[in-house]
Formats: sequence, structure tokens, C-alpha cells
Amino acid sequence: MAKSRINHFGVFSGSGIGAAGMQDAQPAIPGLEGEMVCLGGIDVDPAGAADFEQFTGVRCTVRDMFSRNQYIAFHGHEPPDGWVEAMPADIRAAAGGHRPHILFLSAPCKGFSGLLSHARSLTAKYQALNELTLRGIWLCLEAWKDDPVEVILFENVPRIATRGRHFLDQIVQLLRHYGYVVRETAHDCGELGGLAQSRKRFLLIARHAEKVPAFIYEPPKRPLRAVGEILGRMHLPGDLRAGPMHRIPNLSWKTWVRLAFVEAGCDWRSLNCLAVQDGYLRDFLLVPEMHRGALGVHSMQDSAGVIAGRSYPLNGAFSVADPRFDPSAAWKDGQAYGVRRWDASTGAIAGQQGPGQGAYSVADPRHQGPAKHSNEFRIVRYDEAARAVTGAHGSGQCVADPRGGPDASKLHGKFHTADWAEHSHAVIAGYANGAFAVADPRPGLARDRGDHYLTAGHYGVAAWDKHVGAVSAAACHDNGSWSVADPRQLPAANDKLVCRITAEDGTWHRPFTTLELAALQSIYDPDDYAEAEERGEVFLMNGTSDSAHRERIGNAVPRKAAKAMAEEIGRAILLSRAGESFQLSATPIWVRPIVTALAVRGGEFS
Repeated sequence: MAKSRINHFGVFSGSGIGAAGMQDAQPAIPGLEGEMVCLGGIDVDPAGAADFEQFTGVRCTVRDMFSRNQYIAFHGHEPPDGWVEAMPADIRAAAGGHRPHILFLSAPCKGFSGLLSHARSLTAKYQALNELTLRGIWLCLEAWKDDPVEVILFENVPRIATRGRHFLDQIVQLLRHYGYVVRETAHDCGELGGLAQSRKRFLLIARHAEKVPAFIYEPPKRPLRAVGEILGRMHLPGDLRAGPMHRIPNLSWKTWVRLAFVEAGCDWRSLNCLAVQDGYLRDFLLVPEMHRGALGVHSMQDSAGVIAGRSYPLNGAFSVADPRFDPSAAWKDGQAYGVRRWDASTGAIAGQQGPGQGAYSVADPRHQGPAKHSNEFRIVRYDEAARAVTGAHGSGQCVADPRGGPDASKLHGKFHTADWAEHSHAVIAGYANGAFAVADPRPGLARDRGDHYLTAGHYGVAAWDKHVGAVSAAACHDNGSWSVADPRQLPAANDKLVCRITAEDGTWHRPFTTLELAALQSIYDPDDYAEAEERGEVFLMNGTSDSAHRERIGNAVPRKAAKAMAEEIGRAILLSRAGESFQLSATPIWVRPIVTALAVRGGEFS
């Protein structure tokens, strides 16, 4: 099959994800195959330019595209010495002196985005940023006016169709003046690339009517995938094998708490279902870690505390997070320590049936207490017969006697507390059977040195910045100063930290890691890096700032979506080179002058 070269070039190219997707494209028609060649890109961000070269293998020119007036309006000051306006010759130079067949522009979209308030979008700063759309198109049209580019793609956020209407009208008029057939459309990048995200974008597509008489058809749509299909093939967040881009972001404490209460599949509006009284959640209580470190887990690098006589997970930090453990399949699918319902069937009986190895336990409703001690702590109704009297000590029966309690005077003062102003009952010899207690009104009096409750520090609370006395063997809160005023309460609302909070639905509600966002944008494929990560080679973008990485990932055109668009555009170019102007397709026509299937030649219908 003969090969035909198709050049493409990016303006406002960012990290070059769209350009890399176009490189992946393989357009073909019978007898002719397209070879996609990237000529480079031009962008103002040096970090993005470095990414561009990493992903495409082609140099990206770092250049400011503002006019002088736009620069001053956006930055609020004059440009530095040596700064000059970009001109059409600079665009040609950035493409290496070659002419592209496909020109792809993804102009800055902040001023058009719905995330920016309408009032701010009208300020001089953002209007200058928005004007780059028109200036970028003009520079490219002038750069190759003697030999126009076959197809121009202009991509942006959907709201440009309303907020940037006056810019789009000028862009369309400009393109038509240079001989292009133009169509404004919208698409979902997720459907074009078969991604696990819905990403609706505005797309203005223009084909030069004389050079490309063949229609350009829309790429076929694919069903959206589930997020778990992508993330399930990746390491758990924070796993160092995936590199620093897979770390969990530091969020404020209040953000973590809010995430925990958002219902899966919903957004912040589900928080409106919570009952709030005086600024606090009415139905929930947030408390610090469990008493005495119960169920505490030590890091592999930490030292453990004192080993007690009963070192079990439930009564202290006697567990360790061992990174060397490879969970079994049974553990991963949630079957370990599984408890079957009484009315449900169980799975296959394996050779090992311990509770920790599968769902080998059952919730038995028939349990009514130990049969051997059926009388233990049993209370018999007054009008019913008693059970057999046994000789076992401590297992005797009791009766619910409706006749009320006897006169205290007939009980020999047993556990009787005498009033301070009254006389006591007779003192008898039986231990714990006499009236040896008194309601003493004097405990509020000042105590003198030598008093047991003064010197022993009963219920004493030590200050956090003070020392305590010698630790005794019987140290307890009620026999000395064995309590402390701990200032380490729950984190403050704006404290930044990494948390793992189990939400009400039993899952971990957490933010995507930067690497996961790259995977959802089809920039990073977990399968492609599986073997490399075992060798210590990880996916990295230029720089160390997570926020910068996320911004460039969010601005990118998904790689697979760009591939799908490039294949359809490349096929139309190949048809035109082969002298064809029509092809059968099951998808709608992307760029056509009128509704009926007519080819356009030289600006006239035929």
C-alpha cells in the first residue's frame, strides 16, 4: 500500500497530548495509507513545551502569542525588554519551515469557562485572553496564505458559543474569506475516544473547499467506560511503584469530611440532605482515634510501644502495615471473614475453611445461650414455676418479686447509708452487713497537707508541657495524676493532611491522584507501564508541582479522542489526493456547505 505524508501542527499546543494522539492515527483508504507527521507546536508555557517534546519527540517553540496591547491588559504592566510580538513568520519558523495539512488550535479557555463568573469574564484581563482566539487564527491564516492549510480544527469549551459569540463570528468570517467551509459543532471527547469520562467540547472545523472537496465525516461514537475499568488496573493510591504523580493530594480536613458524606455518584448537593443544627451535624459525632490505640497499625519504619501481657489488635497498636504481603484473591474480592446469611447458600467448600480464608462463618439465629448453664442469671416470673435447682455455685435462679422491698430496718442496715443528722443502726459483727456508711457533707472543705486525696493526686490531670511523677505499677486515673490535658484534638478545618475515611457506603471517598487523571485522559496507560514500573521506570511530566500537572492534564485534548478525529480528517485528505470527493459512511458529515450531500469546489456549488 502506498504511503502519503500528512503533516500536523499545534498552536497553543500545551503538553502536546492532542498532537501525540494525531501521531497515533492511521488513516487509510483503499490503496493509500496516511503517515501522520508532527511538525511541532507553539505555546507560552515552558513546562508544557517540555511535555510536548517528551510525548511527541518533536520540539515545541516557547513563544508568547499576545499582541502588545493584549499583554499589557492581561499582565497589568509593560512586557520585559526583548519581548516582541509573534508574527506569521514566527508561526512558520515554529513549524520548521514546513506547511501543515492539519492545523490544530486549542486556545486558552479560562475566560469562556463557566467556572469563571460572568462579571470577571468581562474584565480587561480575560477579554485580552479571549482575544487570543481571533489573533491565533489570523496568524495561522497569514502564515500560509499562499498555500493554505487543508483542514483547521479549533477546540474550546462549549460556553465559547455564547460568551465568545462575537469572537466566533469574526473567526468564521475570516476563515470564509480565506476559502474555507466552516462548521461549528460540539462533541463528547469521551464518546470519540471510548474513555471513562464525559468531556463535552466545542469544535469549529474548517476545510479548504478547493483543496479538500471530500466531506469530512464525524468519528464513530463509542460507549463511555466505567471509572473502575481504568483505575482497577492501577496500583492503589500512594503506592510508590507508580511514582510521585500517584500520591494522594493533601486536602483540608473539612474537605475530607465533606467527601465522606457525599453519596457515591453525586456531588456537593447531596450534603444538603444532612441535618445541621447550630453549625454542627445533628446525627453524627466526629471523635479522635480509639481509646488506647485500639486497632492501631504501626508503619513498617516505626518503632512499637511497650509489649503488654495481652498484645492483641483490639487493645492497642499491636498490628503492622507490612508492605511485603501480597493479598490473596479471596481477600481482594472481600470474602475473607465472610459471614453467610442463615437463609442464603454458601460457596464451594475448599480445602481450607478458616474464617480468615473465606466466607466460612454463618449468622446462626438459633443461639439462645449455653445449654449447660440454662439457669445462669435466669429471672423467673413470680407466677411461673422455677427450673430445677442445681448445685452449681453462681448459677442459682432469681425471681421478679412484685411485693416490693422490705423495711430498711429489717435488713440489719445492709448497705445502708446513714444521714449526717441522724443516729446509726446497731453495729453488728458481720462484715459489709452493717450501717458503716455515712453521707458526709464535708468533702468540699479545704484539705490540709498529708491528706490522701491531696498528696496522691487522685484524678489529677497533668499539663501537656509539664512532667509527671514516678510511674507506679497501679497507675490509674483515680489513684494519681495519670491523666493529661492533650491539646492534639481533631485537625482544624483548614489543616492539610492525607486521610483515609470510610464513607457511609463503606467505600473510601477520595480525590483522583494526578496519575489517575492522566489515565482518564488517555495520556497514561497502566498496561503500557506495568513492566516499566517493575524496573523502577515511572510516568512523569515536567516539573514537580501537582497543581501544574493537573492544569496541563485538564487542558489537554484526550489522546484517544484526538486520534479518532485525526483518522477521519486524514481519510478526507487522502480521498482528495486520490481524486475522490465522496465516500459512503454510517456517520454524519462533519463539514458540508448545505444539508444535501454536495461537494464544494472553488467556493461554488456543483
